[in-house]
Amino acid sequence: MILNTSKRLLAGFALLALTSMATHAAPMEVAGVKFDDTAHVANTDLKLNGAGIRYKAIFKVYAAALYLKDKKTTVPDVLATTGPRRVAIVMLREVSSDEFGDGFISGIQKNTDKAEKIKLTSQFLRLGELFASVPLLKKGDIILTDWIPGVGTIFYLNGKKVGEPYPDIVFNNALMRIWLGEKPVDSSLKKAMLAPEATEDRSSYR
Repeated sequence: MILNTSKRLLAGFALLALTSMATHAAPMEVAGVKFDDTAHVANTDLKLNGAGIRYKAIFKVYAAALYLKDKKTTVPDVLATTGPRRVAIVMLREVSSDEFGDGFISGIQKNTDKAEKIKLTSQFLRLGELFASVPLLKKGDIILTDWIPGVGTIFYLNGKKVGEPYPDIVFNNALMRIWLGEKPVDSSLKKAMLAPEATEDRSSYR
């Protein structure tokens, strides 16, 4: 009787373990880059909203992932969030900082109105100085842009903080629109960074 009870308990724990494994979502893989399901920013656990590839012509430039406190399916909903945010970028090829910075500037120019550009002039100039301080981005380099309420947008390169925070959330929204604006740098990346409205398997992108 004791032996049978022990077997039942072992079977129960085995089933529980298998169920846990089955329901735990695997990291999303994008062009060989694995993005974790969650990111810890400003004492907050953020969820992976979506991830994809930035292409330039036929070349893969970088993989990018968006993390939010709660998953969002539309751009207005993303920009309306006030809690911490993160965009994680992993370089897939070597790119000069000039080329990478030009992509940021172009994305901001196409998706930011004149009034916001004027308001953010000093912060955009600082952003240019930030890119100038990093002459080359190499394959595998990791760039993080974290929005932390009450602090601002902070850039990290390979885990090291670069420059001082950019305090205005309008600045962070301008960055977000590089990928999520009406004229994004890559329309397929925009779609991939937004959470799907219906159940869809997006666990692996090649």
